[in-house]
Amino acid sequence: MTMMHTPVRNLLRLACLTMALVALAACRAAPQADAANPADSAAAGTAIVPENWPQPAWPFPEDPELERRVEALLATMTVEEKVGQIIQGDIDSITPEDVRKYRLGSILAGGGSDPGGKYNAPPQAWLDLADAFWEASMDTSGGGKAIPIIWGIDAMHGQSNIIGATLFPHNIGLGATRNVELIREIARITAIETRATGMEWTFAPTVAVPRDVRWGRSYEGYSEDPELVASFAGVFVEGLQGKPGSSDFLGDHRVMSTVKHFLGDGGTTDGKDQGDTRTSEAELRDVHNAGYVTAIAAGAQSVMASFNSFHGEKLHGHKPLLNDVLKERMNFGGFIVGDWNGHGQVRGCTNTDCPQTFNAGLDMAMAPDSWRGLYETTLAQVKDGTIPMERLDDAVRRILRAKFRMNLFEKPKPSERGLGGRFDLLGAPEHRAVARQAVRESLVLLKNQGGILPLAPNQRFLIAGDGADNVGKQSGGWTLTWQGDGTTRADFPNADSIWDGLKAQVEAAGGSAQLSIDGSYAQKPDVAIVVFGEEPYAEFQGDQPTLMYKGGNTADLELIRKLKADGIPVVSVFISGRPLWMNRELNASDAFVAVWLPGSEGGGIADVLLRAGDGAVQHDFTGKLSFSWPRRADQYALNVGQEGYDPLFAFGFGLTYGDDGNLALLSEDPGIEAGAGGTGAWFDHGVATTGHALRLVGADGEAMDIVHPHATTTDGSLAMTAINHEVQEGARLFAWEDFAGVEVRANTPLDLDRETNGDVLVVMTLRVDAPPTDGRLRIAAGCGEGCRGEVNADAALAALPVGEWTRLGMPLKCLRAAGADMTRLDMPFALHAGGGARIALARVAAGTSFDHRVDCATD
Repeated sequence: MTMMHTPVRNLLRLACLTMALVALAACRAAPQADAANPADSAAAGTAIVPENWPQPAWPFPEDPELERRVEALLATMTVEEKVGQIIQGDIDSITPEDVRKYRLGSILAGGGSDPGGKYNAPPQAWLDLADAFWEASMDTSGGGKAIPIIWGIDAMHGQSNIIGATLFPHNIGLGATRNVELIREIARITAIETRATGMEWTFAPTVAVPRDVRWGRSYEGYSEDPELVASFAGVFVEGLQGKPGSSDFLGDHRVMSTVKHFLGDGGTTDGKDQGDTRTSEAELRDVHNAGYVTAIAAGAQSVMASFNSFHGEKLHGHKPLLNDVLKERMNFGGFIVGDWNGHGQVRGCTNTDCPQTFNAGLDMAMAPDSWRGLYETTLAQVKDGTIPMERLDDAVRRILRAKFRMNLFEKPKPSERGLGGRFDLLGAPEHRAVARQAVRESLVLLKNQGGILPLAPNQRFLIAGDGADNVGKQSGGWTLTWQGDGTTRADFPNADSIWDGLKAQVEAAGGSAQLSIDGSYAQKPDVAIVVFGEEPYAEFQGDQPTLMYKGGNTADLELIRKLKADGIPVVSVFISGRPLWMNRELNASDAFVAVWLPGSEGGGIADVLLRAGDGAVQHDFTGKLSFSWPRRADQYALNVGQEGYDPLFAFGFGLTYGDDGNLALLSEDPGIEAGAGGTGAWFDHGVATTGHALRLVGADGEAMDIVHPHATTTDGSLAMTAINHEVQEGARLFAWEDFAGVEVRANTPLDLDRETNGDVLVVMTLRVDAPPTDGRLRIAAGCGEGCRGEVNADAALAALPVGEWTRLGMPLKCLRAAGADMTRLDMPFALHAGGGARIALARVAAGTSFDHRVDCATD
């Protein structure tokens, strides 16, 4: 991307923002419901008045030739082929032979699905698989129609599933740039790198308007402000697809866009992922719908239905919103795709049986591991009239139109298209330069006491903190793996960590830089840069009960304070997917920079923090907060324009080097009770929750911390794999070959003494596939060296149903009686079993509801 002088760039930003908001103006001009009218209040439930919604123009005029081709093909298709078009399976559960047999219209690669089951599969493996699926869809040897398959993937911040791809900052960082044209260029590059690996469809952009940043998907949103979201949404769609009517629209250098998640995913109660949005229709329309107005006007070919409910009714089954509003009132002419088994959450449905979702307006069901069962029941329901043929034909037409617009019927297999196999484009220097610009422009300076920044590079630097040399951490979720965990430095060949960027510039200027994660040093440095922040997470795994950083864990704070006590100036570089309560860290730091989740180009941070060798400022801070920064840890739903708005740093705040960066001491009272920052569960949806870690302990006593969904102890006595339960990779299956254990460790000791005095239990959501051959099952808790309580659960195990999910509860008092000090648990849960056991575990938490109970002498 050609660099522009600041005045010109600012004029372009203003012009593009104005153009992007033209479509949004239709929302403001639409008839407005009276806020005082009960029909438009939250109490009105799901009552929807489509006439009150905006009516953007669909940018495709009538195309008789396109319609002729669609109708001609549709007229020749069997009902089986039609049903195949509306079912999407995941590559982890479907093969090219399945596509050949069932004539499915689409596949996806979910966040945990990769060729050969390898998260670090090479680009060629992806392209080979794309060819194989395409060839299967075009094979007519069995008599089926040749209808090219489309492959959808979560290219969330670049083609982030592929080794070596350019990784851009996540949307929260892009929102801080306010740079509309930069957003367009990022989308264009993402399309290019996605096409190079064989896919033609990305599930992006996310246009949620997060209103409670406890939500684990907050970083997928550009802003809490609907107008800012709207200004980016249409532009990003155009960057991916090209402009309707242009010669390259949906061409070989472009990909199909999916705008998600319709609707209200950023407004759920308590910030819960997949929760219930109980706002008014007016707020749903004017706030959460803002990005869809500009995206539809830009020609987005697909929209993804959301997991959330609106006043208790799941969006996957919400006909008034999917059909009456989105398709009819808002003139959306593309197709609606579901989310991961989202149809199965509709009342009365299962993952393999849900006519309600299609009748409500869904056109393609994402049935990753349930596709075969859903295909069979849907076919039967069409044949018996439960799903009208007219509804099926409408869904298929919408899908076929998108395929014809992409000219897929005339295209060869993916490897032979314009960019197929151009792996040199993955992480290409010109692409990385744009990502580095995005990093620079996304950084937000919150404190600069005494003008310590920018730093002269010819000094002695100490670079500390566990985020300093960790590309996986700085990239966050949706990076090679679903949660962004389990990666290594070798997985990022085209990337610079924050340490890489700082080291290169410091040494080039004649200074010295030492990397020391724990902050230790042999020679006192002139300045320390401490890089720390949230561990990677995605979706519900990132949900939090408060805005306490790491649930109140103070390890990073103690590192900063230690360096300050040594008389060393400290610049804090904070990696996060949302604003959090950081008053203590702000007080302890001389400068504090929010860098969000910058992606592969950590060098962009050095570009701003460090002066040039001649002493000049390289790049000033230009980033402005796209989310309000909390004054207390209980300011969950803190949004600009609300009554009583009282943030620490307001929406739009961001210092420059010309500003007074001094900050008075802040209150260190978080505004919540001690311990309230915990998650309520120690292990949930297959992973340890924030503040906890999962560990496997072999029969030989050797322990290993878990960093990837698949692991085996060094002695082979216990193996763990990820399995689906309720959601993608929502549980872990443990297979024992000898007596070994799985443990949940707490980063900060837990005090469960109060809970132990009542009738609170440790509740395990589990499935026993096979009991241990010797029948041994032990449940334990630990409280430091020489402090442990273990309970025999053999009898309870024998009573559990085999092959069925159930909840097994054991009173906490049993563990206390067995010797655990419940006031200082550093291991709140451990499960040990004998060889032959096969047990799946989805959740472990303190609770009172259970299906089966462990009896113990103290009970």
